[in-house]
Amino acid sequence: MSLRKRADGGEQPSTLGFLKLRIPFVHYKLELPDILQGAILCVVPLSISGLMTSVLGIPFEVAVAFVVINNFLFMLHGHFGDPAVSGWITAGIPLYVAFLSGYPEGDARILALVALQLTVAAVFFAMGLFKGADVLVRKMLMSLKAGILIGAGFSAVMTEFSDTGRVWSMPITILLGATLGFFMLFSRTAAPLRERYPMFRFIAQYGIAVPFLIAYVFGILIGEVQAPSLQWGWVSLPFGEMLDSYTVFGLGWPSYQYFLDALPLALAAYVIAFGDVLVIDSLFKNADKVRKDEKLVFSPRRNSIIAGIRNLFHGLCAPFISLSGPSWTGGQALVVNRYMNNDRKAMDSYWGGANSIYWGMSIALLLLPVVSLFKPGLNIGLALTLLIQGYLCGYLAVEMLGKGSNLQRGVAVIVGAILATKGAAWGLGAGLILWLVLERDWLAGDSRTASGAAEPAGSE
Repeated sequence: MSLRKRADGGEQPSTLGFLKLRIPFVHYKLELPDILQGAILCVVPLSISGLMTSVLGIPFEVAVAFVVINNFLFMLHGHFGDPAVSGWITAGIPLYVAFLSGYPEGDARILALVALQLTVAAVFFAMGLFKGADVLVRKMLMSLKAGILIGAGFSAVMTEFSDTGRVWSMPITILLGATLGFFMLFSRTAAPLRERYPMFRFIAQYGIAVPFLIAYVFGILIGEVQAPSLQWGWVSLPFGEMLDSYTVFGLGWPSYQYFLDALPLALAAYVIAFGDVLVIDSLFKNADKVRKDEKLVFSPRRNSIIAGIRNLFHGLCAPFISLSGPSWTGGQALVVNRYMNNDRKAMDSYWGGANSIYWGMSIALLLLPVVSLFKPGLNIGLALTLLIQGYLCGYLAVEMLGKGSNLQRGVAVIVGAILATKGAAWGLGAGLILWLVLERDWLAGDSRTASGAAEPAGSE
């Protein structure tokens, strides 16, 4: 099989028409830097296993099996026409934990999570099949869009720096990793260093993988991180125990009351997830300005349908506490940054990077030496991801508001603050009220055009 070439400025080749199936070595090249980066960053998905064990009472080995399934499902996006580097609905994790903690430990919490995940799947399907996601991206008021991004950014950073946040579990290690990671990805100094020094360019292409490794080793040396205990072989995946003890096939179907309880949180989770859709849309617009050789087509509708499929599968076969969302913001930034900082010769297609990062991560999760090596660094990986998410959400919101008015900026800040402290439903409600009271000109008609709702580049 040989790689199918694209015309300059066109879309990467695919097959199966609307499904846009892309197969490795046929429709995209595997990218070694992204494979290695994904293998190292397997600590990020592994980090959720701690919550799976503490909140749901799932044994670590079963939690890892859930993580492996979750990771392979991520690849549905990149192989069926959605350029998103998919992920969880991360900013809402504290809300899901609080919801589940309201049920007795044991089967009740598992059933509550099943109901929540299936309800979230239904919301994603509804928004995708009836084009609600496309409409929201095009028509949502700028102040609400920016406010959601600000709130998601605040939530991510506040979670890490709260009294019980991950930063304080190993402060020197995590802050060192964050400083190096931010420098590699976003510093003004890093760009000219890439141009001048081939060695720095080689290191920088691995994104936050190198900062993570440096921080991890340093943390072990200063005693903040426990030294790993290497184990050999393959990771055990007890699928039989998982299906019998932690899914509807063994526990039965949740009662309707579970679904009623889950509905408000499912809607709030979608609002939070919509912030990731806005981030993806903005990042791809920026990438299109730099890489003229390839056209990236992002469809919020397609993204929502695939996210719905992932949540449906998890809800039935492997309930997952972080839910399945449109994008892993940190990973999205890594791939887009490498794509923008290289030409076609160095990185032929965006799709190679977006898919390779998950090939590397998913395979690494099956290797017991890799999992045992990085297990003590789980908090570092998740903390770096959330801090990068906070930064991206913040700068994209400010960039968006640069085209708006002072009224929109003020409303966005209030929406973001309320969303971060009281949840998505409160934030969105406050935003709609403030738009009605402040932004809408009741004497001159609908002020929607003044809200600057932008058309997404290349949406289908």
